[in-house]
Amino acid sequence: MTANRLALTGTVCKVPIRKVSPAGIPHCQFVLEHRSVQQEAGLSRQAWCRMPVIVSGQPFQAITNRLTVGSRLTVQGFISCHMGRNGLNKLVLHAEQIELIDSGD
Repeated sequence: MTANRLALTGTVCKVPIRKVSPAGIPHCQFVLEHRSVQQEAGLSRQAWCRMPVIVSGQPFQAITNRLTVGSRLTVQGFISCHMGRNGLNKLVLHAEQIELIDSGD
């Protein structure tokens, strides 16, 4: 198998969309915004991205029902290309693990 792994920490920045497929599989789609400072060539660099995320399956339903705009989490999974409504391809993170980060409130 060829490596395809991504772990990304960020904040849910769009209202999650929850659907159930005709086969009865629950799906949750949201956008995760990541901001950090990374080291590159010995220098600090601002890193920023918005990554669409898809979470599928019954085991994740309890955690995805708790997601709202502003939720902080780490998502791990694989990336795949999806064709958007505009006909352009976009990378999407298919979650295999999700960890909510306690805000401390």
